[in-house]
Amino acid sequence: MFTDSHTHLYLEDFNNDLNIVIDNAKQQKVNRFLLPNIDINTLPNVIDLHKRNPKLFYPMIGLHPCSVTGQFYDELKKIHEYITQYPFIGVGEIGIDLYWDQTYIAEQKEAFKIQIGWSKTHDLPIIIHSRNSFNEIYDILSTEKSENTKGVFHCFSGNYEEAMKIIEMGLYLGIGGIITFKNSKLFEVIKKIDLKHIILETDAPYLAPHPMRGKRNEPKFLPIIAEKIAEIKQITIQEVAERTNENIEKLFSIKVA
Repeated sequence: MFTDSHTHLYLEDFNNDLNIVIDNAKQQKVNRFLLPNIDINTLPNVIDLHKRNPKLFYPMIGLHPCSVTGQFYDELKKIHEYITQYPFIGVGEIGIDLYWDQTYIAEQKEAFKIQIGWSKTHDLPIIIHSRNSFNEIYDILSTEKSENTKGVFHCFSGNYEEAMKIIEMGLYLGIGGIITFKNSKLFEVIKKIDLKHIILETDAPYLAPHPMRGKRNEPKFLPIIAEKIAEIKQITIQEVAERTNENIEKLFSIKVA
């Protein structure tokens, strides 16, 4: 069995066929869905899916860096009011994104620090969004994390040196569809990294793996990612599934199989 550790099934992209998407995923042995939040507007949808089936959908709480504006303090306050009301399994997705817009760099950094604080207070792992911002995130983690801080670099696409810095901090690498891209530099990284540092994700509806690249991503494509990792490491896809599920269970303190 597989667990999709990062999927946005609560978005409107799935409004018309969510039941079919879930059934198709289950046919591919993907039977758990971890839901990172985006902002205050998406949080009710995340919670609603969890209420619908708590053993299928696992909610997270946080403010995505691309949603950070000049009013981020107010939004964080509204989001934080929910944190003890529901069984959230992580704080995310949070981090810094300097790819599209650098207007709110200072605000993104501050929001990231505040939410790392939430994770420490409530003993929850952090789910980190990092785009064109590895150094900024690493610097903040180096000063803000505690000995008990745990988490994952979602959608990791960096080099071996960055991977080792993450691992040395005790964090996991979230590996998704990028590993299947023909021009991906992750091949050599994954060859050198032990499976005990990796968890699987789709980031659906984004970043569909090859050969579905450019189409809507779905959790049913997760085995394609696992198969690629198995090919790179010359092991069975069963081993990839078992080991990454163990990692997810350990990180998020949930039973995944």
